[in-house]
Amino acid sequence: MKLKVVIHKAEEGGYWAEVPSIVGCATQGDTFEELLENIYEAIEGCLSVFALCIENNGCEDIEKRKFYQILSDEEASS
Repeated sequence: MKLKVVIHKAEEGGYWAEVPSIVGCATQGDTFEELLENIYEAIEGCLSVFALCIENNGCEDIEKRKFYQILSDEEASS
């Protein structure tokens, strides 16, 4: 799966990153290497929450559409 990650330098030092295609998926790190480790964990966590929501019919429609779009994009790139 390929996802766009936007990385920013934090004003207070370090870095923070966001994944625009996954609502609320963001993390930070003091070093670039720490940020990379954290972004993988953040993406995994966000996607597992979406999967649980879908299984339990607990997501808002817009969140479901975003998650399904991610899955569709992955299938298209395979």
